[in-house]
Amino acid sequence: MANSNAELVFVPLGGVGEIGMNFALYGYGPANKREWLLVDVGVTFPDASLPGVDLVLPDTRFIEENVANLRGIVITHAHEDHYGALHDIWPRLKAPVWMTPFAAGLLEAKRQGEQGAPKIPVTIYRGGEKFTVGPFEIEAIPVAHSIPEPMSLAITTPAGTVIHTGDWKIDPAPTVGPMTDEARFRAYGDKGVLALVCDSTNAVRDGDSPSEQAVGASLKDIISQAKGRVAVTTFSSNVGRIVSIAKAARDAGRQCLLLGRSLKRVVDVAGELGYMDGLPEFIAEEDYGFIPRDNLVIICTGSQGEPLAALAKLSRDEMKSVALTAGDTVIFSSRTIPGNEKAILEVKNKLIDLGMKIIEDGDQLVHVSGHPRRAELKRMYEWVRPQIGVPVHGEAAHLVAQGSLMATSGIAQVAQIRDGDMLRLYPGAATIIGKVPFGRVYKDGKLVGTDEAMGIKDRRKLSFAGHVAVNVVLDDKYELAGDPDLVAIGVAEADARGETLEDLMLDAAIGAVDSIPRQRRKDLDLVQESVRRAVRAAANESWGKKPLVTVFVTR
Repeated sequence: MANSNAELVFVPLGGVGEIGMNFALYGYGPANKREWLLVDVGVTFPDASLPGVDLVLPDTRFIEENVANLRGIVITHAHEDHYGALHDIWPRLKAPVWMTPFAAGLLEAKRQGEQGAPKIPVTIYRGGEKFTVGPFEIEAIPVAHSIPEPMSLAITTPAGTVIHTGDWKIDPAPTVGPMTDEARFRAYGDKGVLALVCDSTNAVRDGDSPSEQAVGASLKDIISQAKGRVAVTTFSSNVGRIVSIAKAARDAGRQCLLLGRSLKRVVDVAGELGYMDGLPEFIAEEDYGFIPRDNLVIICTGSQGEPLAALAKLSRDEMKSVALTAGDTVIFSSRTIPGNEKAILEVKNKLIDLGMKIIEDGDQLVHVSGHPRRAELKRMYEWVRPQIGVPVHGEAAHLVAQGSLMATSGIAQVAQIRDGDMLRLYPGAATIIGKVPFGRVYKDGKLVGTDEAMGIKDRRKLSFAGHVAVNVVLDDKYELAGDPDLVAIGVAEADARGETLEDLMLDAAIGAVDSIPRQRRKDLDLVQESVRRAVRAAANESWGKKPLVTVFVTR
């Protein structure tokens, strides 16, 4: 039985109200003395509004303030949006970490490729195993997904059991990894489940997801009928898809080549754990030129249009040893992550210009999601029969869609929450009892910090309107000692009449100094601000934009 003062709370700091950056906290105990469990430590990726940023991480201030009571970190699987922030966040938490063998292998491979990455002590767990983290008794329940060894977690405390699904689907024929363990979910449902915290990614899609085996069969047909080379791009972590492509190539009588560092890293780890057993060896890049066009399949990175990935380089004909030629086929065996549409379209258009045939999801069955559609969600509800349903892992549309499905499927209480909400699951009805600090911080080169601390806000302004630096020198009488020096970067050269913008801004700077009475020029801060305002105003009048302006005044 639970302590009479004990509460069980759920606090997401990422992944609820957005796709990616999953970071979920469970707290058990009296309100002033909760013990915490952290499930997943994910990242999301920057878009064009974050120039120069490498990764977007969750703001972890709340759990850092409670780190003395953080009992452990459990990673459900090795997708970047579930484990990708570990190297950056773990040094601030230093709690014990539990991972599956594949996730631990990828973490170590990443560490070796990242200068200064910490060596994180990891305890290995496997599907079906039970382990204890503070007051939390955890069973790892195997599920199907688009990566090896994904796990749901049955988290039991004296207040009851929570099923945290992580990413999952129901696949009757996965290429790699287990089927979703219906029997274990049903067993927990029979014992009684307090809450189901459930993946919402595909909650707007009706029916069931196709199986990975069906994708493999479709890929085999496409590859067998292709006249030239076939290049297939997919997510590097999707080992099941890589195996499907490699089998399809083998069955079509073709050899396979891997292109892309992250892809090779994943395949190395998967190979060490036996997931590539029974497949022919991949050929080396230097052997590419000796393989007939109709005898080759290339598996490559770049499904999201990343400019430095293998497919983008192929589209620009920049690979040292490998090239595509007119008549070859390129298959996008992936989904488009929102925000990447423009980059992907640019790569596709370059490939089309080179004479490639493009096949993508929607043309033929070349991809299937790793997340449950509505019929699969309803089956999970039937297995688990929770008192409380909590939609997570999705944007507002996905969360609301699953919430409605939960309610119409007989789940008595549905809690619609967002990042930063503290949801009390026990005692009493599911209730949001507070809000904790949450948000985003940014990995920028070697540093991690807020928008302001990393200078991203000003960098964004620079990307829109450039920068002007002005150096004003006053003599002993506070008169200008010659014209100011002015340097403009990222600013238009001339206005509509052909007058040089630098000259116009320089005239404005001189006019600003001259307009200040000589006695008042002793206030160098006043001179600085007057010049700054005048230069920005001159740029805006001539150009219609206000650059960042930095002014130095000396005498």
